[in-house]
Formats: sequence, C-alpha cells, structure tokens
Amino acid sequence: MEIKNTQLESSISKAKRGNQTSFKYLLDTFWLDVYKYQLKRTNSENDAEDIAIQTFSRAFDKIHTFDEKYVFKTWLITISKNIHIDLLRKKSSSIRIENTQEQEEKIYLVVDDSPTPEDRIIREQNLAKLLRDIKLLKPKYQEVIQLRYFQELSYKEIASEINESISNVKVKLLRAKKLLAAIIKKS
Repeated sequence: MEIKNTQLESSISKAKRGNQTSFKYLLDTFWLDVYKYQLKRTNSENDAEDIAIQTFSRAFDKIHTFDEKYVFKTWLITISKNIHIDLLRKKSSSIRIENTQEQEEKIYLVVDDSPTPEDRIIREQNLAKLLRDIKLLKPKYQEVIQLRYFQELSYKEIASEINESISNVKVKLLRAKKLLAAIIKKS
C-alpha cells in the first residue's frame, strides 16, 4: 500500500531540489519494498541488495522526472524491474560471448593463461591510479569504499564498524561510487 501523506509528497518535492534528508527518508521508507521485490525475483540476498541499491541510485538521479500523479512505490518497483531485466540481458550476452571465446580458444589451443610481465605492470598501474582516485574522495567515502571493496565487509558489518545505520551505509556507498565514477571519468 502506498504511503499517501503530506510527508511523502513533501519529501519527493524536496528530493527534486536535492535535499539529502529527503533522499534518506525515501530510501528508508521504500528500501524494504524494493529489496523484498528483488529477493523474490532473484532468490539471492546479494543480488537483491545490489539491484535495490542501483534502483535508488537511478531513482535519485532521475527523481526530477517523477510525475506526482503516479504512485512513487510503483515507480521505484518499475525501475527495479528494468534494472533486473538489463542485468539478465547482460548476463545472457556475456555467457554467449564466453562460449564463443571458449570455442575460439580451443581452435587456437591457447594454453598459457598466466599474465605476462606487461599485464602485471598494467594491472599494478590501474590499481595505483584507482587508489589515487579514491584518495580524492572525502574521508567518510574513502572509509566505506575501503571497508566494502577492499576488506569485503557486509553492509551490516560496515554499519557496526562506523556506528551508523545500514541504510546510511548504503547511501554513503551510493554517493561514494557516484563521486568516484565522476573522478575516474575526469581523469
């Protein structure tokens, strides 16, 4: 059931103007709806969580396009469904590409999969550049990136580590990834 109240309408209006508190309210209010919807579709907590994060990220990026005559929760679920379909298409496409590559490798009998010295140098340079780019983020964003992707902690573990709610951790990670992508794109 859609939450129909002035607080929701006000939050959507404020979010359209970039108010971060309103984004947090919308995330907190609808997170479980989107997450549970994806959990039913994917049967995977990790996939459901990742898709839910992408859903809110896309929704917040496009919130200015939301038309108030529609139901906000339905709009979010539609975004979530489309993200899931896109991921399934990409996965299906990558499986076809992998099969083709496997067949090609069999033809050429490529046996040596170990990285060349040049490959190792390129990988080290890319990692060094990524670490420099991460250091350009504010410390609070550096911390969540470090905990999630380098220490591979769950959202719950990160929340406990930095003494914040899980939804705040998710929002911080969304922002951190978006800011990092912008930094990488500039350089």
